[in-house]
Amino acid sequence: MTDRLEPTANRTLAEPGKLTLTVGPDSGDLRGSDDKILQAGIDYLSRLRGGTLQILPGEYAMRNALYMRSNVRLRGAGEETVLKKTPSVCTPLARDSDWYEARIQVQDPSGFTPGCGIMLCGQVRGRLQVIKETVVEIDGDLLALNRPLEKNAWLDEQATAATLFPILTAEWVDDVSVEDLVLDGNKSENDETNGNYAGAVFIQHCDRYLFRNVTARNYNGDGYSFQVCDDIRFESCRSENNANLGFHPGSGSQRPIFHNCISRGNSQGIFFCWGVTHGLAENCTCSSNRDYGISIGHRDTDNRIAGCTIEHNEKVGILFRDESAESQSREFRAPHRNTIEGCTIRDNGFNEEGVGIDIRGIAHDLTIRDCRFEDSGEGKQKIGIRCNPEALRTNQVGNAFVAMGKEIVEAEIQM
Repeated sequence: MTDRLEPTANRTLAEPGKLTLTVGPDSGDLRGSDDKILQAGIDYLSRLRGGTLQILPGEYAMRNALYMRSNVRLRGAGEETVLKKTPSVCTPLARDSDWYEARIQVQDPSGFTPGCGIMLCGQVRGRLQVIKETVVEIDGDLLALNRPLEKNAWLDEQATAATLFPILTAEWVDDVSVEDLVLDGNKSENDETNGNYAGAVFIQHCDRYLFRNVTARNYNGDGYSFQVCDDIRFESCRSENNANLGFHPGSGSQRPIFHNCISRGNSQGIFFCWGVTHGLAENCTCSSNRDYGISIGHRDTDNRIAGCTIEHNEKVGILFRDESAESQSREFRAPHRNTIEGCTIRDNGFNEEGVGIDIRGIAHDLTIRDCRFEDSGEGKQKIGIRCNPEALRTNQVGNAFVAMGKEIVEAEIQM
């Protein structure tokens, strides 16, 4: 009598495996210490429909952004793995470039190298225009790009070319995780970059990302900026000493989650942009930012801030913005149905009026529950909550106020 099969032995073995590829300065499957070797690893894994790029300890010189691919996991060795942006250069264009051209002429080509990232900037009818590409060839003062421009870059728009780019980026790329590494923007040697186009991390139209134990620091712009992205999750991440926003959940981003994160020494800790909904910031610290700890505004609804410490922010601890004071759609654009609960809000606003939470617009149905508002004795935070009387149904319950000059006040309506 033959042995019988195990009950599950005939299951189809259809699930593919995932390769782990190592890269390091002196060891690993791929060897090198710049963006090119990292990109080679990412693209190799993408050909295999995903996998893990394990970056060994070392400092990697980033002369261009690292472009992520779907289903790839990027993992470092913690603080010993540093992706550092190289110094930037900037030069005016020497002639107009039209939207169908793939070469630009610049006044000074020094500092540009084949493979480097390039950002063309100009003022078009008073608004910033940005084009991001890669230099693939240099012939005198002509820089050849990887593809034709899609917009004009003209001298009368003060067009410039600079080696500015995000350290890590993606567009229309889903299902990525980034873990255990440091992104260093080398702020002192780089020009400032607008957070709607770049940051230490900049992703756009991307869904389902996990950032775990990642530090974005010293970027001359935003730490983490993501635009029109859903289900982006941050666990134990840090955004420190960046020139602008620490965490920037951008326009139209749904369900962002920040858990156990720290945002310190930026202009703002967490900036909810336009139409950010059903987000969660839990057990986070927003401390010592030059403007606001957390800022919530245009149609940012149904978000929850829970168990966070908001302290030592110079202008306001938590700001509810009023961005459309002159608009007939002011109420429609307001940040309704947000909840602040179980937070410690301490020593904020000392460079302005000393306000912990400032509700400036006409947000409806806000809940501020079981929070502790306190001043540590130096007279920094003088007011716990300042509320616009036009805001309807603000629910304040179970809050404690310690050493506040005023616990809750009505703001004056500006006519």
